[in-house]
Formats: sequence, C-alpha cells, structure tokens
Amino acid sequence: MLYLCREYFYHQMPKNTEIERKFLVRDNSFLAQASETHEIWQGYLCKEPGKTIRVRIRDKQAFLTIKSSRLREGLAKFEWEREIPLSDAMEMQAICLPNPIMKTRYIIPAPPYEGQPRCWEVDVFHGRLEGRVLAEIEVGDEREPFMRPSWLGEEVTGQPQYYNANM
Repeated sequence: MLYLCREYFYHQMPKNTEIERKFLVRDNSFLAQASETHEIWQGYLCKEPGKTIRVRIRDKQAFLTIKSSRLREGLAKFEWEREIPLSDAMEMQAICLPNPIMKTRYIIPAPPYEGQPRCWEVDVFHGRLEGRVLAEIEVGDEREPFMRPSWLGEEVTGQPQYYNANM
C-alpha cells in the first residue's frame, strides 16, 4: 500500500517534489486500521535551515534522502531519495549527527483521491521522543481535500518544531 501511495505522487508532481500535511494524533485508535508497520532508524548527515541530508533504515532497507524547502514554493519541498545498500547505511550511522530518531511507522489506508491511492503514515516515536505521535499524508496539491480520521488532532504542518530533523 505504501508503495502505491508514493508512486502516485512521484508521477503526478514535478520531479523530486513532496507536499505533506502533518498532524498531532489524539489517541491510538489508528492502530486497528494499520495495514503495515515498519521500524525506522534515521540519522542526519546535515541539518541546516532549509535543507537536510538523512540516512534512514526501514526494516531491512536503507535510503539516502536530501530535502530542501529552498527550491519549491509553499508547502512543497524538494525531495531526492534513493535506496542504498543496508551495509552502507549501517556504516554511515557512525558519522551521523547525535540524537538519531527511532520510530514505528504505521501505514493506514485513506480514501483515494480522484481514483488514486492515499495513505496516512503515523509515526510513534521511541527513546528520547517517547510519547510523541505524528501523522502525515502526502497530497498532490496544497489545496487537495482529504478525509480527516477521528484520531487526527491539531494540524502542525509548517511548524519547524515538528520536523523530524529538528526533534
């Protein structure tokens, strides 16, 4: 399901563009709706205002991601992500900045938009961020409507304190 959701957005928006809306989560009732679960470790090689370079290990896969808000307008961000060998990511852990993020990601199917699949990604953080739970949905346009599940709380899109790189 996650791959279907992401594939749609990668083909509908300008190349290497991500638009996501982010929310606090009211309660754990989303757990009963989850279709997938992933364990994630992510560390940052670079964190500067407007750009990040991150290494992520999701289950047994690894990714290198570059994000920047400098090349897009509004909520849209430049995002370049490539799968890399797990062994490379494990080696890069040693050169990441302190305080990596550990979280469990729950994938929750959402009603499709214009026939295209969508999903919520709900991150339950661990370690020093224990107790923080955030949900996000990728959209093709800032004004695109979406159904808000009952467990969704306050919108925190664009609030820097809720960017993973700032936590």
